[in-house]
Amino acid sequence: MIRSVMALLVALQLAASGTASAESEVSAGEFARVYDPSVGEDEQWYYNDHTLIHDESGLWHVFAITHAEPANPLDEKHFGHATAPSPWGPWTKQPFALSADPDAGESHIWAPHVVRADGVYHLFYAAGTPDHAAYRMHVATSTDLWHWTRSDANPLFTDGFDARDPMVTRVGPLWVLYYTATSTPKGGNHQVAYRVSTDLRSWSGKHVAFEHPRTGDVGGPTESPFVVRRPDGWYLFVCCDSGYTDTRVYRSASPFHFSPDSQVGRIDAHAAEVVTEPDGDTSITSAGWGQGGLHLAPLHW
Repeated sequence: MIRSVMALLVALQLAASGTASAESEVSAGEFARVYDPSVGEDEQWYYNDHTLIHDESGLWHVFAITHAEPANPLDEKHFGHATAPSPWGPWTKQPFALSADPDAGESHIWAPHVVRADGVYHLFYAAGTPDHAAYRMHVATSTDLWHWTRSDANPLFTDGFDARDPMVTRVGPLWVLYYTATSTPKGGNHQVAYRVSTDLRSWSGKHVAFEHPRTGDVGGPTESPFVVRRPDGWYLFVCCDSGYTDTRVYRSASPFHFSPDSQVGRIDAHAAEVVTEPDGDTSITSAGWGQGGLHLAPLHW
């Protein structure tokens, strides 16, 4: 299985070789707060890394790290859930979608990302452990976006330092899972790593799509990777280069390699996700500690 997957990966890399033009920058319009998770609470709550998806009826769902202020990442044990007729709202708060399960090897849970395949929704997330060099990547599945069951394939893989922020997309016959890591599990260059699969359960070894010259362990400039295809190439959005709300955008002809010198945009956003509506309109999100909830802005290519 892994050998056939790697053969497909090599073929796709060769087909996508070359460089993409950089005729214009990517930018965002004005951000508006579309949802405050503090609704119904006695204290301020935040949303952090999050994902938006709509079901077959057209109802939108957002799932996110949520916690009472101030920030306490190692105590982030729940995924918030809200629903709306549009990414712009109005959003209705729902019960937690998933909570950390110590029996499943989860001391905390971070960064949900949902994709749909063959009628089943797959929620990928990072499961924190006491060992920062061996964070676990987990997945839970659902047929309705309301009831989730952890996969018996967990952990899908382990990596560090604090390997986290999964984002999954389709590239030809492959599923590609991008995530934040470092060049060694205990630290090093900050990277956007990726692994590939044909079934969303069995994943290849680690590859590197983007490596920043900066080194370290916690945090860094390759958080919250989000990859999207456009007619003129592939775009990588990552945070947080010079500050907490500093998302950089890179362009490439290949979804498997982005260069630090291919930057085509900078957006004042944290944990950004590109949202594409059924009519093709795109927007970009922002959320995080102390940010007051989920924000949305038009995205200009």
